[in-house]
Amino acid sequence: MKLTQIRENTAGIDIGSEHIFIGLDDDSVHSFGTFTCEFRAAIELLRSHNVQSIAMESTGVYGVILHEMLQQAGFEVWLVNPAHIRYVPGRKTDVSDCQWLQQLHSYGLLANSFLPDPAIKALRAYLRLRERYISESAKAVLHMQKALTMMNIRLHQVISQIHGASGMRVLKAILAGERDPHNLVALCDRRIQANKHDQVVASLEGHYRPEYLYELADAIDCYEFFQGKLNECDRQIDKEISQLAEKQPVPEEYGKAKPIRHHTPAIDQLHQKVVRAAGGVNVNELPGLTDYSALRLIGEIGVDLASFPSEGHFTSWLKLAPGKKQSGKSIRKHKYKSSPRAAEVFKQAAQSLLESKNHALGAFGRRIRARRGPGIAVKAVARKLAILYYRAMTQGMAYVEQGVEAYEKQYQERRLHNLHKQARRLGYTLVELNE
Repeated sequence: MKLTQIRENTAGIDIGSEHIFIGLDDDSVHSFGTFTCEFRAAIELLRSHNVQSIAMESTGVYGVILHEMLQQAGFEVWLVNPAHIRYVPGRKTDVSDCQWLQQLHSYGLLANSFLPDPAIKALRAYLRLRERYISESAKAVLHMQKALTMMNIRLHQVISQIHGASGMRVLKAILAGERDPHNLVALCDRRIQANKHDQVVASLEGHYRPEYLYELADAIDCYEFFQGKLNECDRQIDKEISQLAEKQPVPEEYGKAKPIRHHTPAIDQLHQKVVRAAGGVNVNELPGLTDYSALRLIGEIGVDLASFPSEGHFTSWLKLAPGKKQSGKSIRKHKYKSSPRAAEVFKQAAQSLLESKNHALGAFGRRIRARRGPGIAVKAVARKLAILYYRAMTQGMAYVEQGVEAYEKQYQERRLHNLHKQARRLGYTLVELNE
């Protein structure tokens, strides 16, 4: 069968760290460097050849600025997953790669990657930076614990958070020269003194060494530095989410907000801003999700989910759908190497639901966990949660609430049916008690 060209005036771009190669539909190849002035020259070349649509591989940070410049210049730019063309033999050079990209794009054989709205990019950058600061702060806390352990100070075994208010007062007093455990325990919160006084005193009798005290001081400095950067990042996030919220109409009601247990953003009226930015959808009504979860999802996906025609497309993009490939009688499972950051938000919520006794999704996950293990259970619950989120953002929360209520009712009926079935097997009959 002969392939039909469905796009004219196309180009393919292969991007490297030092050079880019542009393949045009006349089979010519042009090479440019990666300086900004050379990117502008490449754009002028594309304009001179009346190029309208461009395909370029997703190559991490190398192609970000070129992609933005091409979009600003008015070109239709397709960002292509390199895995889709990786296994084509005989095309192992940058020149042949850009020509092959152009040919496949002209035949309509490439799929465009999902990219959020440009207005979301700044929020996404700040949120990802915030996650990095949280990770670095956690590493600094581990370094504190290591330095304390090397001096046989076991404070982190007695109080839950050595980086809390009480723990930091004690650690800074140690660095200031205080060694008496009774004076150090007096710096702790009254509840700690009332419930764990003797344990804290025993844990603070250490073998102090100057090199480990220096390591402890360095870890505290790093922790406070990243906490300061975290607060600065929150101010930028506040600015971006406020701008997004102002573009949306004011909802009739904001609903209730769930408490955020860890790493709460320092943003005033976070709940109101997130609900308004999401088009009036209160994600807190979904099990396991909070305003911080909604904020991260907006930063990764945006608000408009029209790029995903169905919930199946959405869960497939998140790599939460079951990966199964079938050819004839041969069936094999496909393991994803990585997943979008948005999927991690749903997986984290799913892990909390597995321990919850108040949600049907938690019971569903525990049944899966008993048969298939915790990894598959988390993924299964995350997929159901992603479907609820997709329905909430596309059809409204009222539709989702009806679905959740029906699922809860169906789950209760199934449990009751199983109880009656087990009772009959044992020769008993269940009788409903009327209160």
